[in-house]
Order: sequence, then structure tokens, then C-alpha cells
Amino acid sequence: MNGIQSEFAYFAKKTKPMHKIGIAIHGGAGTLRPQDMNEERESLYKRELKFAIQKGVEILSAGGSALEAVEKAVVALEDCELFNAGKGSVFTSNGIHEMDASIMDGNGGKAGAVALLRNVKNPVSLARLVMEKTNHVLLAGEGAELFAKEIGVKFEPDDYFYSQHRYDQLEHARHSDKVILDHSVLNEKKFGTVGAVALDQSGNLAAATSTGGMTNKKYGRIGDSPLIGSGTYASNESCAVSCTGSGEYFIRTNAAFHVSALMKYGGKNLSEATGELIHHILPKIGGDGGLIGIDRNGNISMVFNTEGMYRASWNEDGEIQLRIYS
Repeated sequence: MNGIQSEFAYFAKKTKPMHKIGIAIHGGAGTLRPQDMNEERESLYKRELKFAIQKGVEILSAGGSALEAVEKAVVALEDCELFNAGKGSVFTSNGIHEMDASIMDGNGGKAGAVALLRNVKNPVSLARLVMEKTNHVLLAGEGAELFAKEIGVKFEPDDYFYSQHRYDQLEHARHSDKVILDHSVLNEKKFGTVGAVALDQSGNLAAATSTGGMTNKKYGRIGDSPLIGSGTYASNESCAVSCTGSGEYFIRTNAAFHVSALMKYGGKNLSEATGELIHHILPKIGGDGGLIGIDRNGNISMVFNTEGMYRASWNEDGEIQLRIYS
């Protein structure tokens, strides 16, 4: 057993769960190739993925809820400049940041989401508060920010979200007159959405997704991440799913719910359902990207049709995966 596995096995042995537990996270999919990343940068990404999933593992192993686990894991990814969410969000065409997020509780189907947020430090936490403190599911723009201020959510100044790397991406996109989802100034596809799915000791599932959107986007564009059923879905009857990719295609296929429907109504297992969506349904209309999913039995799927996806998973046996490439 390697060092990473033994560390996570420690959490598994702290308690004997009534039900299988597990968690998976992603940090985006796309053109991710070993030859394009040096050893130091690859190590940095894996370190941050490990840190984020550990936040969720600690909660699940202590008997906490799947909802809490996915929120805290996504918060950790939002706080990391490497990923296109929260602090690492990309710039819009007019040089600002507009962030989207959603969260869903598989126990009862409650959900919350926010879109077109500015300056909110952790959009996923605000999404959870929309779910728990209002009668609504999705709040956007100034209304969402007003709600955030009324309940005391933490805001950060513009310079908190600024990075030269992200600004260079915007300049590249402006000069090419393109709207891009890239992580880099190269003409590659790298979808920067982050997300988490989890199963807790009570048998409850949850999912959460957060994103900074598309570099150089205009017109208040909203992708799949804050849309329940498209980018995020959870039901105790089937699975929890968080998606990353070309958002318009995930919206058109209602991707996250589609996986659940293939399981619930089509009799497929998690692996079959996620594979059908990512490798057959999306490509037929030109869609690319990936997703993570976990079912009510603790089975995990991390599938994508791109060259890579930042991803990590853990189960109660202490088995850990930290991967980037296919």
C-alpha cells in the first residue's frame, strides 16, 4: 500500500459505517496530455486534488452527510487558483468574473443553484444556502448577490480573482475573436468546471458543481453547471452526477439526469449509463467532456471522451485514485 492509500485508509478505519461510503471529485476535462505538463505542475495538480478529496473523506468518515462532503470538497477546489471556479475563474469579454454553481441532495431531491455571480468567494456554499434558506432553486446576477449580502456570505475584491495566466487567456481569446473554455493560451480544449459526488453512511447521495464559465464569454451566457439535471443531479434511487465539458451539449441532452434515467428506467448500471452518455449520446451531437458519478451502492464512475480529466476518488476500503490522463 503506497503512502497516499495508507493515509486515506486511516480515515476509513476511524469508523464502521452503516452503509458503504465514497466520494469522487473532478477538476475539468479536455486536452490534457503528459507531454504538455512537466512533473512539477502535474504534482501540483495532484496535490490539490488530494487536498480537496481529503476534505470530503474526513466528513464522510466521521459520519457526516454527503451534502456536506461535496460542498467542502468543491470549496477546496474553488479556493485553488489552478481550477476554473472561485478564485481561479476565467475572465468574461469585458474583463470581469461571472461564476455559476449548484448542489443537490439525493435525499428528497432538494437543490440550489446560483449563476452570474461576481465577487462571491465560494459560489457552491451560496448555492447550498439558496437550497436551505429560500423557496427557490436558482438565483442569478444582482439578485443572487443581494441574497448573499443579506445572509452574510463572504465576498472578495476583484484582485482576489485576478491572475496573469487567466488574463493572458482573455487577451488571446480577444485577439482570435473566440469564446473559449481553455485553461491555457494554446488553442486547446480544457473545460475548467469542478465538482464532487458522494455517498454517506446513511445511504444518502449528493452532487455539487462549480465553474468560472468560458473565457471571453458575452451576453450573460450560462452553461450547464448551475442547471439541475444538466450539470448536476442526485437521487437516492439511482446516483449522483457532476459534469464537465461543452456546456451547451450537456444542457441539450439533460446529461446528469440522463444518466439517472438510464439507470432508473433503462435498467443500466452506473458504468453502463455513464458510458452511454459520454461515449455515444454526447458525441452524436458533437459534445465532449466528462463526468463523475457514484451510485447508491458506492460504485464510482469517472468517464470522459477527451484526452484527460482531472479526477480523484476514494472508498471506505482506503482505495484512492488520483489521475489526470486517460
